[in-house]
Amino acid sequence: MSVKTKAAVLKGLHQDFEVVQLDLEDPREGEVLVRMKVAGLCHSDKHVKFGGVRLPAVSGHEGAGIVEKVGPGVTEFAVGDHVAVSWIPECGRCKWCRRGMGNLCDLGAAMMTGELIGGGFRFRDADGVEYSSQAGLGTFSQYLVASTYSLVKVDPSIPWEWVSLVTCGVTTGWGSVVNVGKVKAGDSVAIYGCGGIGANAVQAAIQANAGLVGVIEPVEWKRGVASKWGADAVYATAEEAHADMWERTHGAGVDVSVITVGVVHADVVGQAFELTRKGGQIVLTGVSDDFMEASIQVPGSALTLFQKSITGSLFGACVPHVDVPMLLGMAKAGKLRLDELVTSRYRLDQVNQGFTDMLDGKNLRGVIVFDD
Repeated sequence: MSVKTKAAVLKGLHQDFEVVQLDLEDPREGEVLVRMKVAGLCHSDKHVKFGGVRLPAVSGHEGAGIVEKVGPGVTEFAVGDHVAVSWIPECGRCKWCRRGMGNLCDLGAAMMTGELIGGGFRFRDADGVEYSSQAGLGTFSQYLVASTYSLVKVDPSIPWEWVSLVTCGVTTGWGSVVNVGKVKAGDSVAIYGCGGIGANAVQAAIQANAGLVGVIEPVEWKRGVASKWGADAVYATAEEAHADMWERTHGAGVDVSVITVGVVHADVVGQAFELTRKGGQIVLTGVSDDFMEASIQVPGSALTLFQKSITGSLFGACVPHVDVPMLLGMAKAGKLRLDELVTSRYRLDQVNQGFTDMLDGKNLRGVIVFDD
């Protein structure tokens, strides 16, 4: 059996997304059919235009939806459940999950192959051509099939947009500061980029009672958001930030720098390295369009002599089944700004416009809203 679904797909590198109708196979053992309600537009979805996933592919990795059907052996989900669709799968049994590092679960290998965790593909066109699913999901589709390891049941009273936001941007930004940067009360923090991830890094630094929060963001209205949300200082360029933050830290440099720009190149990593104090930490959250780009180029002697650390951050080192409900609970209690993160809403057939707006700096987070 299969269902018909409209989906935004990528057929070739450097091409626009196309909206086509596909057949979606019923869920197999350990899988669930989800009717999508909201999907987020993230820089990571743009990165796949440059490689990293088997083509053709159904794009999208953030989202929220409702369970329509469960496959054989599925007992933890039922028809009607509200779910966060997590691009980070979590088995709960591998070495990393057992150590509380569910964001590094061995099942994450499916993120790069586009295959489902149970193997193979579920989307096909009228000619029988198989389409992979970005991150084993493909959230830019009215319906998707996902492994239970890639789903988190959520409180049905939580708005769909909130759930979608917390499947990537919120957790990644929050965790980059709290879990990876380990920012403490009184720390000085520099955040490079205030988009869908950086804005949540700002929220996390404020919640952690950082003593100084500086944000480097070239888009003026985004700097306004950072100021409104509590940043102590905002700058259009790294040069402005460095001159001022050196003075504010009395020549020591900041305790933690967090890099959340949409596309990472060596210059921004070098700037963050320069501004970070002795024994300080640089958290690298963003990625390059070219995954093989040498985007970290720093003087090794300075790294050694000043004992600085550069640490990668995947999903903010968050554990989906723990941190997604926690952050949604914080939002429900009024301790996280989520409504203000959504700056534009699009139909599925407006997906390319959504990415154009993102690249033009018009959105903190744009979302696709699926009509029923």
